[in-house]
Amino acid sequence: MLTTEEIKMFIDEDAASLKKHFARIGERYFDGDHDIRHYRMFYFNADGVLVEDTTRANVRIPHPFFKELTEQGTQYTLSGDEPFVLSDIPELQEELDRRFNNNDDFIDELSGAIADCQSKGFSYMYALKDSMDNMKFICADSIGVVEVEARFADDKKDHVIYWYVDRIDKEGHRIKKIMDWDDKQVYHYVQTDDGGIETDTSADINPRPHILYQVEGDEKTYYENLGFIPFFRLDNNKKQVSNLKPVKELIDDYDLMASSLSNNLIDFDHPLYAVKGFEGDNLDELQQNLKTKKIIGVGDNGGVEVHTVSVPYEARKVKLELDEKNIYRFGMGLNLSGLKDTAATTNIAIKAAYSLLDLRCKHLERNIKRFLRKIVDVVIDEINEKEGTAYQTSDVYFEFTHEVMSNEQENKQNELTDAQRKQVEVNILLGLANVFDQETIIQSICEILDMDYEEIRDKLPKEEEQGTEEAEQELNKIVPEDGGDPDE
Repeated sequence: MLTTEEIKMFIDEDAASLKKHFARIGERYFDGDHDIRHYRMFYFNADGVLVEDTTRANVRIPHPFFKELTEQGTQYTLSGDEPFVLSDIPELQEELDRRFNNNDDFIDELSGAIADCQSKGFSYMYALKDSMDNMKFICADSIGVVEVEARFADDKKDHVIYWYVDRIDKEGHRIKKIMDWDDKQVYHYVQTDDGGIETDTSADINPRPHILYQVEGDEKTYYENLGFIPFFRLDNNKKQVSNLKPVKELIDDYDLMASSLSNNLIDFDHPLYAVKGFEGDNLDELQQNLKTKKIIGVGDNGGVEVHTVSVPYEARKVKLELDEKNIYRFGMGLNLSGLKDTAATTNIAIKAAYSLLDLRCKHLERNIKRFLRKIVDVVIDEINEKEGTAYQTSDVYFEFTHEVMSNEQENKQNELTDAQRKQVEVNILLGLANVFDQETIIQSICEILDMDYEEIRDKLPKEEEQGTEEAEQELNKIVPEDGGDPDE
């Protein structure tokens, strides 16, 4: 086990790392806490001292593009209705469907891990046993996960430290729960703010084995160890960097342009008055008269000129549109505003709009498959142990399908065109009935109509039966069944 001094050292070193620094920035932007919210304006006063300007408007509006890009990637990856954990073994597929494909809890946790991975650069899921004695997987906040290699620990064992803020007490102190995981058990600790780390006395069993269970009719509590640290990491890329990096400056620029436009509209909302020949005590009196009485006094040669300032709206509008376009372009997302009127947009244009998002998700899916492979490996071992089977991890594969918007009117037109084409092809084949045999004609029609010939083969009339029916029909034309005159 790690000592409390070691745990505190590893947590502090991890918090100061560049990896977690960039992860926290990604988390901030995902939550809408952009740099623009801390924007301040300064000026040099009459004494040449730089001071903050608190009189001018300082609107600070964050635009959560990064949250949208992240949610697009998450939803697009898991948008398909088809199962994504697959096997060609029917019995194994049933287990996989129950544990993964049809398990809403797992899909929700996986969705959180994929979003966390994109926003912070990496994410984690850890394994627990549920009430049904099945392995379940929970998404862990990657900011609070610290991986410790054996070569850095005094006990020469790998560890994973996982901490999270449990609550904030009435004095405003943050109470953190800390867990030290090794390959056999979990040690529980507690920390107040950044103070010393102490053993968590509220934990019933400390250290706690990975698995605790009771047998019906037996008051004893049994335990098992998994033999490995049940944490699984999903990387966004090799450098474990979030998707914010290529678009952060563009988002900051968009925030600044939009906020500056709002500031201009606020600051120049009122006209400027140029007063000639002013007769009064001071400028304060002039300003008060303009606000209240709407009357001012001027000399014989005096006058008032009203001036307005033209806000450079068009230039800012063009800059905002350019920034927005580049955010979706370099963020590899779907820009819905680029589709404009979807009802009049062709499916080719819609598919082209999805191309960047699809490319980004394809790269991420390769990492997700490697990530799921580790999780499935654990589940396969559990299934084999319970069911006495000998399934292999190689019996499982992964396939993601995606749902893409489409033009319904164009789809209906394509369906109609396809149906008309099939009708023409069937009519041509029927016209060749005297040239080819019946089986060839029916097989060709089944191919056109996407039907399985083998399934309907036994239901078709035999050639002899069909020939007998045709002969009987011809005979009935000559000799009616009632024996009457066939010409009557």
